[in-house]
Amino acid sequence: MFPSYDVIVVGAGHAGCEAAAAAANMGSKVLLVTMNMQTIAQMSCNPAMGGIAKGQIVREIDALGGYSGIVTDQSMIQFRMLNRSKGPAMWSPRTQNDRMLFAAKWREVLEKTPNVDFYQDMVKGLLVKDGRCYGVITGLGHEIKAKAVVLTNGTFLNGVIHIGEKQFGGGRVAEKAATGLTEQLVSLGFESDRLKTGTPPRIDGRSLDYSKMEEQKGDDEIVGFSYLDVPKITPAQQRSCWITYTSEAVHDMLKTGFDKSPMFQGRIQGTGPRYCPSIEDKINRFAERERHQLFVEPEGWDTVEIYVNGFSTSLPEDVQMKALRLVPGFENCRMFRPGYAIEYDFFPPTQLEFSLETKHVQNLFFAGQINGTTGYEEAACQGIMAGINAHLKSREEAPFVLKRSEAYIGVLIDDLINKGTEEPYRMFTSRAEFRTLLRQDNADLRLTERSYKMGLASEERMQKMLAKRNGVEQVKKILKELSIEPEEISGLLAEKSSAPLSQKQKAHQILLRPNLDIFSMKNQVEKINQALVDFDRETLEQAEIQIKYDVYIEKEMELVQKMSQLEDLAIPSNFDYNKLVSLSAEAKQKFNKIRPHTLGQASRISGVNPSDVQILMVYMGR
Repeated sequence: MFPSYDVIVVGAGHAGCEAAAAAANMGSKVLLVTMNMQTIAQMSCNPAMGGIAKGQIVREIDALGGYSGIVTDQSMIQFRMLNRSKGPAMWSPRTQNDRMLFAAKWREVLEKTPNVDFYQDMVKGLLVKDGRCYGVITGLGHEIKAKAVVLTNGTFLNGVIHIGEKQFGGGRVAEKAATGLTEQLVSLGFESDRLKTGTPPRIDGRSLDYSKMEEQKGDDEIVGFSYLDVPKITPAQQRSCWITYTSEAVHDMLKTGFDKSPMFQGRIQGTGPRYCPSIEDKINRFAERERHQLFVEPEGWDTVEIYVNGFSTSLPEDVQMKALRLVPGFENCRMFRPGYAIEYDFFPPTQLEFSLETKHVQNLFFAGQINGTTGYEEAACQGIMAGINAHLKSREEAPFVLKRSEAYIGVLIDDLINKGTEEPYRMFTSRAEFRTLLRQDNADLRLTERSYKMGLASEERMQKMLAKRNGVEQVKKILKELSIEPEEISGLLAEKSSAPLSQKQKAHQILLRPNLDIFSMKNQVEKINQALVDFDRETLEQAEIQIKYDVYIEKEMELVQKMSQLEDLAIPSNFDYNKLVSLSAEAKQKFNKIRPHTLGQASRISGVNPSDVQILMVYMGR
């Protein structure tokens, strides 16, 4: 009934969609197996993409030739660039999206990809022989063969949903859990564990009083995520979000349900996300706070459904409703669906190679929440990397790996493999030591050429990137050569409270002043306007960032060079750590478990001390 495939992708969430698209666009014959064709690319939780550090990840996926950025731009209902008041390394794009349109656009993209086949069924087992995976076994008993398999099971592996004292099997509300896979993987030598996540109640927007809330509008300029020219909404078309707050009365009402809370009564064993806690966890951990912020977010253009961001909960439905009705603006709210917690299996990611191939079974790749991450963006970036590497593996080619200095994606995968995770892993800018280099504005300059050479990024992407790079160099050259007389810029300097010029100066030097930006200089100094008239906003902004942050970028590059020396010192795969008597017991245990490929990787393993690395370095030197 089925042909043999190059790559089978199990699961059609954010990781699975990117994995299938990447492998197919590189030339693999792909089968995407999902338990429900109607929930492809479903936004199970918040109808939003991006945010702090997550926005950088989406731009990196786009630069590589993935589709998350394009689909997000096509389905956005609001855009905001977060952290504009800080330096460019902290700027992070975020969108509010139409949940149903997002999923529809993703399915459209996949259906237009010639090399992708679809099949609706549950995968209950893998075909494994001699330590190699060569296909899957479905719930209907079909054996489908492939050169590589990518598992992106999300929260479905033995998923259990909790609402108060009620609990039932499910991978998402109204969808059954996936069974069989965990047990087989454990029998093959994998270690598994449990994690927990949750979602807030959904509310009828017609029942809310927005006059009691603070309006949160979108930006006046919509940048979007994709580096391609994707048609987007205008600023005036954007839908507003709203902000309201809990109170001590709300907290007191929530506490009445604590005796029935699955979290406090021990029915949930899995660890929840530290940085996105449930409302009951927040009022328990931060008892001194009188209120917590809630974001009231529309679910789309043509629906009244509202997502209450910040009110994730697994308390009984009646307690949820009573507490919500004490929130300003929610006095008469009607509930579409209660919030719930979900507990599911994951596999500690220290069991993976950098390519996301498993160490125990060759040709088998894991991506997304199965690796202990949380968030659409974290899942999607693992998906594209697993899809790329599954394709390369099926052709017996070397894996594609991004370093920590090259991408947030590299930071995420390096963190997972070397440190593992005991709670749902979420990306932050603080996790990246080279974040001045890894900005959202330059992901194309960092990654598109590498992806293009590999056969994923399109010719259109490559030409746009080259045009941008060349344009930036031209702008920098023009500003270094263009002299400005004091009287030509005196008005702008006075307006920006910047000291007047005593003599003519190069435009490049003037731009280095903290209060000035390239756009105000272009708008108010005719000579600069004429010189830069042919360049678009993206090119001008990139040139300004490179000019203003040149010293910091240079210092960070020097640090990258120093640290890369450790990355070049390879450790033999069969190295016997036990013979190094000076190594700490913990270092030996971690080295034997993770089997680092280089001294650089060894230095980043959790629990390994600098002295352990020094000992290893001395021995390698011998």
